[in-house]
Amino acid sequence: MTLRKAYKYRLKTKQEQEALFRRQAGCCRFIWNKALALQKERLDAGEKVLRHAELCKLLTGWKRETGTAFLAEAQSQVLQQTLQHLDRALMDAFSKKSPKRFPVFKKKGRSTDSFRYPQGFNLDSNRIYLPKIGWVRFIKSREIEGAPRNVTVSRRGGHWFVSIQTEREVAEPKHPASTAVGIDLGVARFATLSDGSFFRPLNSFKGLEKKLARAQRRLSRKQKFSANWVNYPALKDGACGESHRPG
Repeated sequence: MTLRKAYKYRLKTKQEQEALFRRQAGCCRFIWNKALALQKERLDAGEKVLRHAELCKLLTGWKRETGTAFLAEAQSQVLQQTLQHLDRALMDAFSKKSPKRFPVFKKKGRSTDSFRYPQGFNLDSNRIYLPKIGWVRFIKSREIEGAPRNVTVSRRGGHWFVSIQTEREVAEPKHPASTAVGIDLGVARFATLSDGSFFRPLNSFKGLEKKLARAQRRLSRKQKFSANWVNYPALKDGACGESHRPG
């Protein structure tokens, strides 16, 4: 079976690298908002939404336009990944089985800065190569197992992090038991096994019945809603049955 696992590390960034990170994340946020606005316009006009491949074609044209030429500064596959995430979010919103919230616009400073590389990155010990940015060191707190498949860079709490998702093949888990048994749950017998053995009821209430009766008698002697009544230990632990707390 294929096991997927993510390894997250804090990046040791320089000021110029952080500036490139912010620029890359800003381009992704701009593309998300621009494509989402276009999709909403199409829906309002009664047209179908554009799928990922169609949006990628528009992206090529946006890079050539004067007002959006800055998009060429970002790595192409990073922007395409953003469009793919939007496409998936729209499909989830229109899902009949389990629809999710319709995607919303991303505001600078209110949404998490992040972007993903599906490929083109490279790992070398405790540093990673990111296209359009270069080599960046990270704090390698544990070894990476498996083949890296994609990389996500994100900012949280004033620091930048890299999440490396890997894949590796592992053996199918097998239970060590060599036999199987059927279980039938009941009242007179808590559980009866197919081999003829059974387990009697635990009768946990009978074991605490006397303790509950004593606690209820003591509680009945206290003035209702007084400090002694409210802070009575048995009342706090729920040993007196239904809740007697006000409100």
